[in-house]
Amino acid sequence: MIKRPGFDIGGELIPPGTRRTVDLPVSSLSDHTPVNMSAHVVHGKTEGPVVFVSAGVHGDEVIGIEIVRRLLKSPALRGLKGTLIVVPIVNSFGFINRSRYLPDRRDLNRSFPGNEGGSLAARLAHLFLKEIVSRSDVGIDLHSAAIHRINYPQVRVSPEDAVAREMADVFGAPIIMELAIRQGSLRNSAKELGKTVLLYEAGEGLRFDEVSVRAGQAGILRVMKSLGMISARGVAPAKARPQFCPSSKWLRAPMGGLFRSLKADGDPVRQGDVLGVVSDPFGEEETEVVAPFDGIIVGRAVLPVVNEGDAVFHLARVQSMKQAENAMDDHSSQLADDPMFDEDEII
Repeated sequence: MIKRPGFDIGGELIPPGTRRTVDLPVSSLSDHTPVNMSAHVVHGKTEGPVVFVSAGVHGDEVIGIEIVRRLLKSPALRGLKGTLIVVPIVNSFGFINRSRYLPDRRDLNRSFPGNEGGSLAARLAHLFLKEIVSRSDVGIDLHSAAIHRINYPQVRVSPEDAVAREMADVFGAPIIMELAIRQGSLRNSAKELGKTVLLYEAGEGLRFDEVSVRAGQAGILRVMKSLGMISARGVAPAKARPQFCPSSKWLRAPMGGLFRSLKADGDPVRQGDVLGVVSDPFGEEETEVVAPFDGIIVGRAVLPVVNEGDAVFHLARVQSMKQAENAMDDHSSQLADDPMFDEDEII
């Protein structure tokens, strides 16, 4: 039997059947403190696909970091076929500063493919493509909403990407959103390299959300199982098919004031339902936010202070309200069955 070769990344060779964290130099701070992008590689003894899982492209999105922490501790990785590359924090500058952006205020997910002689964002994007994406067959990129907003667990795919759509069905998040790929994004540059990348969105910035973490970890394991990387043992299939949402709309505050949400993320709502209320600070004026069509709330504001025009609800269209209502109940019950955080794990 021919032994599988080692996995070469960042100038290091990872032997088959081992795992190692590799530090990829990015830059240095103004005081000469070096900054690295750390990748943990699990290189199986047996041939198989190379999959990357990334988190922290936006520095304030900590949900993904918790998902990959649990993923790396999962017993399902024993006997892994192929190679798993995990990057818990792509944007370490933003993470240290608890900021979505890099120090120059650039959005890393609008800076791809980047170049090695450009801005800090361009250099980091170039490094990630070169060392991680180019070595992989498939990727799963983990995100959350920005601070003061929350997203219900969802996978986003582009309309023309049939492979990503199949992977999204396997992932089993409650919602599949169809959205065009944006220029400068990781998904766009990966597509140009012939790589398929799923985008998972769940939770809010700088916060842990147990439901979002569970849905993310379970989805990654389901995808790995479908690729033949891990066995089916311990990987629960989704209790209900994801709800496909072909379009969505942000509903905005009709006036400035104090926003009270009457519906939660993940709630199916009917046209005409009152979703929330915006009141002035004196209680003299009050305006309702009403659903313009049947759908599911896939995101909402969590900050009660709003200006006129601020986005307060993200409402996605569904193909069948009855199916959506049943599916949301099934997804909620499945996620609730898993064990909660231990007290000493809560930040």
